[in-house]
Amino acid sequence: MTHEENAALAPAAARARFREGLVVPTSGFSAGYAQANLLAVPEEYAFEFLLFAQRNPKPCPVLGVLEAGQVESALLAGGDIRTDVPLYRVYRDGELVDEVADARESWRDDLVAFLIGCSFTFESALLENGVPVAHIDQGVNVPMYRTTVPTTPAGRFSGPLVVSMRPVPADRVADAVRITARYPAVHGAPVHVGDPAALGIADLGRPDFGDPVEIPDGAVPVFWACGVTPQAAVMESRPSLAIAHAPGHMLITDARDLTYQVP
Repeated sequence: MTHEENAALAPAAARARFREGLVVPTSGFSAGYAQANLLAVPEEYAFEFLLFAQRNPKPCPVLGVLEAGQVESALLAGGDIRTDVPLYRVYRDGELVDEVADARESWRDDLVAFLIGCSFTFESALLENGVPVAHIDQGVNVPMYRTTVPTTPAGRFSGPLVVSMRPVPADRVADAVRITARYPAVHGAPVHVGDPAALGIADLGRPDFGDPVEIPDGAVPVFWACGVTPQAAVMESRPSLAIAHAPGHMLITDARDLTYQVP
């Protein structure tokens, strides 16, 4: 399907395609609707992760929390959190052990699922205001990087901040900051503009997650806090089990992006 066809899909229709086996990054899908990161951990870890998210609201803005064992939510009416993400990652004791398009085989009744805001949500607003989004234009996944910036620990959870990067024309950086600042529930304004070395990123051409993007002439790298940060915390903190989205492969929710826009 073309970018325009993906953008026009209703969230339920997009989720149905993923349930049927389509595995693609979700940037550009279902324009006007919020996308979410997923992290599910055993109930014994749930309070500590909720506290971790509360202490790190830029990378971990919580949109919803399901009860232990719950797989449906008002954010995905008629859906199933175990099947409606295009691609999942399964971690055991902090080690990535599998990537699957259907998480039911690894799911447990004691898992508590957290839905965390995703910066794909504000990309429609950037595009509508004439700010280009390079990874959409280039047909690749957004590049994401571990930084040397630590998060604030909580209980057993700690780890580095992860950021996503979008190159923005230098004369539109202020616009990109202004537009995205209106969406604090999906990471909000950038955490850094310019030199990646200030975040401890040695090579923009080698992202830790996602794909590299070509940086057009006259563009400046702009970095937003990223919802893959919880997975970095899982790798460092090593809970017995965690199930997450594969980076860039998000849950498309029924919530309109305007729901999370502030004046």
